[in-house]
Amino acid sequence: MSQTERPQLAAEVEQTLREIGRVDLLVGIPSYNNARTIGHVVRAVMAGLAKYFPECTAVIVNSDGGSKDGTPEVVRQAAFGDYRAILAAHPRHPIHRLTMPYHGVPGKGSALRLVFEIAVRLQARACAVVDADLRSITPEWMDLLIGPVLKEGFDFVAPLYRRHKYDGTITNSIVYPLTRALYGKRVRQPIGGDFGFSGRLAAHYLAQDVWHTDVARFGVDIWMTTTAITGGFRVCQAFLGAKIHDAKDPGVDLSGMLMQVVGSVFDLMEANFPLWANVRGSEPVPTFGLEYEVGLEPIRVNVERMLGIFRLGAEELKDLWQRILAPSTFRQVQQIAGSNDANFRFPPDVWVSVIYDFALAFHRRVIHRDHLLQALVPLYLGRTASFVLETPESTAEEVEAVIEELCRHFEERKPALVAQWEAPRADG
Repeated sequence: MSQTERPQLAAEVEQTLREIGRVDLLVGIPSYNNARTIGHVVRAVMAGLAKYFPECTAVIVNSDGGSKDGTPEVVRQAAFGDYRAILAAHPRHPIHRLTMPYHGVPGKGSALRLVFEIAVRLQARACAVVDADLRSITPEWMDLLIGPVLKEGFDFVAPLYRRHKYDGTITNSIVYPLTRALYGKRVRQPIGGDFGFSGRLAAHYLAQDVWHTDVARFGVDIWMTTTAITGGFRVCQAFLGAKIHDAKDPGVDLSGMLMQVVGSVFDLMEANFPLWANVRGSEPVPTFGLEYEVGLEPIRVNVERMLGIFRLGAEELKDLWQRILAPSTFRQVQQIAGSNDANFRFPPDVWVSVIYDFALAFHRRVIHRDHLLQALVPLYLGRTASFVLETPESTAEEVEAVIEELCRHFEERKPALVAQWEAPRADG
């Protein structure tokens, strides 16, 4: 099968699609063993579609990865109940529900590929995808993710959440500032997981030759955001309030995610160099929804553990870091590792140098890419520990100012990155 060949659908699914014909709206819910939470998600989606788009035809597509806990059955059985509880009138059209397994490379990307296929088959005008494990989704999310597409002509709606200042550290320290500097759009949460998009963008996604790559396993969120921007589609973001999920201490269990996400960002840099090379500075994107303060679940942070891993890395990965980092960056990192806990700081300008040096080493294939990404983990933990030590009493606004300063460093240093990207390695 060629990499761009369309997914094959089961005969009964094909028959159901013929019976449905076409729809105005489609909401995809990728899942894998989410029986505990997906019922709430389906009910919230149904209520939102019925409340905000009562005149539209709609379908909910559960793209399941072979759940063993009864997730598809929960989707089929989920019922909203009495529409009169929130609606002035009953919706004019029933909301169809499809639940089916996806095939191909296991991962969220393959699940979304099936959603894009159904969207194209049903000629959906506006679509959304939401995670199956959401505890904080409300019916209003449908209006916020789909409304800008259906009513304002946008093609891509990124989520904007209120998060604890120590949640989302990979986004805050790497993905957001780097993506913003590269492509010039201030999409604050480019890997949020819940998105709105137009039918024509779904068709564009489906046509891309990526479905047998790592995008199909992981990295699909940043790929969707980047592809929307680089494809010239109209991009905005919508404030969804809190995203309540199983947050983790940023010093624990995030190395795999860091490698996957940063590897995807670096891969996208490779593919899109002609598009980002000439971008300078950045601009805000339109934001929908009323921003407000929300209660957030506390996150415990083990700074000592992060500092220990960073300093161990400075000893054990010294030779590797020396191959990856520019000499001046390497010296600064070693000096930082030698500082005591009370005065420990990992300055933003040094951190930007680290990320850009790693991107260049990834581009030049200085070492095996998995080893390179693994070598970044202790440095990320050192920078995150510094961020925590700098902001123990900081408000959300003050933390955002720290992140904004980091973004400015990324943008200011970008011309040097571009100049080095195509230049031969000095020692090569």
